[in-house]
Amino acid sequence: MSVLRVPGPVLAGPDDVRDGLWVVDGRVTYAAPSGDATVIDGWALPGLVDAHCHIGFDAHGPVDAATAETQAVTDRDAGTLLVRDAGSPTDTHWIDDRADLPRVIRAGKHIARPRRYLRDVAAEVDPEDLTAQVVTEARRGDGWVKLVGDWIDRTAGDLKPCWPREALQAAIAAAHAEGARVTAHCFGEECLPDLLDAGIDCVEHATGLTDATIAACAGRGVAIVPTLINIATFPGIADSAEAKFPTYAKHMRDLHARRYATVRNAYDAGVPVYAGTDAGGVLAHGLVAEEVAELCRAGLPVRSALSAAVWDARAWLGHPSLSEGAPADLVVYPSDPREDPAVLAAPTAVVLRGTAVRG
Repeated sequence: MSVLRVPGPVLAGPDDVRDGLWVVDGRVTYAAPSGDATVIDGWALPGLVDAHCHIGFDAHGPVDAATAETQAVTDRDAGTLLVRDAGSPTDTHWIDDRADLPRVIRAGKHIARPRRYLRDVAAEVDPEDLTAQVVTEARRGDGWVKLVGDWIDRTAGDLKPCWPREALQAAIAAAHAEGARVTAHCFGEECLPDLLDAGIDCVEHATGLTDATIAACAGRGVAIVPTLINIATFPGIADSAEAKFPTYAKHMRDLHARRYATVRNAYDAGVPVYAGTDAGGVLAHGLVAEEVAELCRAGLPVRSALSAAVWDARAWLGHPSLSEGAPADLVVYPSDPREDPAVLAAPTAVVLRGTAVRG
């Protein structure tokens, strides 16, 4: 029988501090077993969650399995043990057979309009084919579907919605019939009302939220994943677009300038907020600690920002924290992250499925 002892403190919840736990055959228990145990000292938390991550592509497009493995290992070693992969062009189901890699919840491929997203990343369809593609991706994924809700329209020279309302209504209803939730990439304001009216479950980035759409999100229980470390790239995007698309460039700068106020207003209104990095593409993996810091800068209380990457995020995605009998996915730190969330960037040990994979 394999036994680990984490004498604690153990943060089973943001205000639930326990003296310690044991890991017996890969499961958490608070009842002391007989025999010797390997001891791991420090403050223990459930494994971190990256609620918007992309394993399987980078800035150049789809990657091979070896590169995807490196991405997953980087997340794991940073303490991220649960990933909601918000769209990937490659099939990463082989990760599920690897006990040493994070647990992954997939959304299939991004679904975009032709020439309205990153090249070679999305399943590109016209509106009349959206519902069929949503059903396909719902069956490929693990309970989520990812739409590209808006992108630059080069004719208009600015962000514009990608889908008509009727297409969204039919597609989201079809996803729900398949038992999948739907999320959407949304930078601007204009795409949000139709998505919300169609029954969207989550909004990624959400920089275009207004008072009206914040109220709609709060009233309907629609979550947001702000990906603030991704939004930090907006000024650079604006600079590169300035010459050809000045309206778009100004819009992106405006969205960036009010990013913190937008997130804080949504939080204050009762909108569920979760931490996601948008790793993949241009951003590196393993940056959840930085995203938690950004949520704090936006004005979320430290414990709320921490829970957005730990307890609340796990509950939202249907995974347990450190309850009796739960899988032993946990991260150990040298001090209390509720007092200084910067400590999240420096785990001393990572335990995945009951095995110490780091530390």
